[in-house]
Amino acid sequence: MPVFIPSIIIIASLLAVCTFNPKAAEAFFAAGQSWITGHFSWFYVLAVATFLIVLITIAMSRYGDIRLGADDARPDFGFTSWLAMLFAAGMGIGLMYFGVGEPMMHFLAPPSAAAGSSAGAREAMTTTFFHWGFHAWAIYAMVGLVLAYFGFRYRLPLTLRSGLYPIFKERIHGPIGHAVDVFALVGTVFGIATTLGYGVMQLSAGLHRLTGWDTSGNGFLFGLIALVVLLAGISAATGLDKGVKRLSELNLLLAIGLLLFVLFAGPTLAVLGMFSENIGNYLSSIVQLTFRTFSYEAASSEGWFGGWTILYWAWWISWSPFVGLFIARISRGRTIREFIIGVLLVPTAFNLLWMTVFGNTAIWLDMHSAAGALGATAGNVDALLFNFFDLLPFAGVTSTVAIVLIGVFFITSADSGAFVIDNIASQGNERSPVWQRLFWAALLGLTAALLLGAGGLKALQSMTLIAALPFAMIMLLLCVGLWRGLLADRLHFSRELSPATNFWNGQLWKSRLDQLLRLPEKADVANFIRNQVQPALAEVSAELNRRGLTSRVEQADEYQITLTVPQENGRDFVYGVQTAARPAPAFNPLAAAHSGRGDDPIHEPVTFFADGRAGYDIQYLTRQEVIADVLRQYERYLLLAQSSGTQLLNSAPGHTD
Repeated sequence: MPVFIPSIIIIASLLAVCTFNPKAAEAFFAAGQSWITGHFSWFYVLAVATFLIVLITIAMSRYGDIRLGADDARPDFGFTSWLAMLFAAGMGIGLMYFGVGEPMMHFLAPPSAAAGSSAGAREAMTTTFFHWGFHAWAIYAMVGLVLAYFGFRYRLPLTLRSGLYPIFKERIHGPIGHAVDVFALVGTVFGIATTLGYGVMQLSAGLHRLTGWDTSGNGFLFGLIALVVLLAGISAATGLDKGVKRLSELNLLLAIGLLLFVLFAGPTLAVLGMFSENIGNYLSSIVQLTFRTFSYEAASSEGWFGGWTILYWAWWISWSPFVGLFIARISRGRTIREFIIGVLLVPTAFNLLWMTVFGNTAIWLDMHSAAGALGATAGNVDALLFNFFDLLPFAGVTSTVAIVLIGVFFITSADSGAFVIDNIASQGNERSPVWQRLFWAALLGLTAALLLGAGGLKALQSMTLIAALPFAMIMLLLCVGLWRGLLADRLHFSRELSPATNFWNGQLWKSRLDQLLRLPEKADVANFIRNQVQPALAEVSAELNRRGLTSRVEQADEYQITLTVPQENGRDFVYGVQTAARPAPAFNPLAAAHSGRGDDPIHEPVTFFADGRAGYDIQYLTRQEVIADVLRQYERYLLLAQSSGTQLLNSAPGHTD
């Protein structure tokens, strides 16, 4: 409720103004966009550059080995399904809308080259690559990585506030955390609504081309939005794994089929050569493009810069809570390096190939066989894709496939968006009722419809630019929180720490030899916990309590015991031991001779902690060695707390050596 109610009030207020006073809304949107582009363009540029640099640094460092979850976690989804869900939820409608539209518009009005020239075509594709390349996915990957790391590694709720835990600690559960989630929710609603607006405009243009229906009125657009939202609601009711996964895989196949058709139906060899040159131009100029603000050409390029690059960065940022939470949800178990490389490289490569095949083919046709006819229709971007298909064989078939693609992208965007928004509003509750997702899907459709009615795509774009600014600032804080968390995480494995014990010291070696030859049974572990671990933990707990620190020993049953030292402003210290079973060695004749079987499982006392680290077998430790191991883990816990700025030990009476 502390997130839901403020978010609904903000959204409802803005939509009410759009509904009852559309002229005032249009003036507000225009003024807001002008003010933000005039005062904060530099901020957007530096923020997006920071996200990309931080991700590359982490991927190249030792932190890339950390797994998003426990050390022994494995991915929930196969690699192909994972990539398909990333693709469909990330930029599907945008690729369909801008695949031909953006390269053609840059070709006809490039920021610095001559319009309609070869240099203009080259600059058009380099600019398009820049807008749809690494920077866009760096924004998504940053939010997704922060949420997946703290959600699955630190076991915090899968919400944006969790990424600020190293900075604000338990205060993320109060007004600070509520405000973060409110900004994220509002920005997500308007960001997705903008995408849905692109989709419905292009759908209506395609239906008009195929059927001849009059699709220009708001009534038709609103009806189309209602139909797609209804289908998205049905998909949402089936659950994430069934609905979104199956639709995403279907769309990936259709998109690849359409891509290959355009590639081979157009100037194939010329396009393949252009793809190679486009990549070279993009990579060779990526640093200059990253930090370009047109400050020296403000008079001639300010409008272009604000209407393209800054608007794109704001659009991706407003989408980042949606896509970030979604890709975090489907990325449990992957390493940080795998996550960063996968999210940055694979979707970017597909985007660039798509833009080359569609954009360069359109430019080539316009410069050759169409003789400028395609460029003459570029003013109507909604229908430009279908005008492009008219220049290729089987225009009716390809236009039909494109409409299906746009429609399914529309459904997956609304479905996935409803899932993520519900996750934000319910503060990470993954078991919320289906009706809540249906409510958010309906609200997305209503928002897109009312903003289209108030000012068309211009109103949607302006609202996105305004809503993205505060969340861009929050994302920079997420970078700081992630870095602090990674530094603390690595302390658990740092060789610079002084361990209190080297585990087994060679004592009682005959008992250990007996354990090696006679596979330990569950009863043996229970005896070990009762005779060695329980007295050791009880002794440590008593000493901590004597020194003024609260601690407790809890034994769930004879096979599991836990020592806990609670902390008000940080994660509790937990040292637990539980029984774990693993397969026996493939061949152990002495064990077989002893028990009569050679395939009995091995039962071991294994440690567990409050974070995602894997435990280890301690069956060979004596009582004093167990105590030393507890102190070793407590020493690491205190160093971790110090690195993240948490004061765990206070001046307590009797706290002396």
